[in-house]
Amino acid sequence: MPSRSYPRTPDGRYFVVAGRLWRMSNPALAPEERQKLVDQLMQARRQVGAAVKAGDADAERSARAAVDATKRALGERGPVWWSDGAPDFNRRMVASTPYAQWHATLSTSGST
Repeated sequence: MPSRSYPRTPDGRYFVVAGRLWRMSNPALAPEERQKLVDQLMQARRQVGAAVKAGDADAERSARAAVDATKRALGERGPVWWSDGAPDFNRRMVASTPYAQWHATLSTSGST
């Protein structure tokens, strides 16, 4: 889930940053489980930064794999967490998705 207040699609599947859709975490996760995963994600991101700073390619690769695994566990990557068969538009520009009209309405009201 985003830490700042970004527009969220009406179906709650994505938030929008700079015109791009980013998948939300799975809302079915228990709050304790979600927090545990967010803590793991932040730790893995710190490890990426430390590895980059140290110039340790193996540690960086391992830390990036941990970030990816945690984002998958959160539902932000990998198989979608919804079950209605709707396609995934993660990381796509909102203007080229079915959310374009909704987003254009936000843009005209100054909410982006």
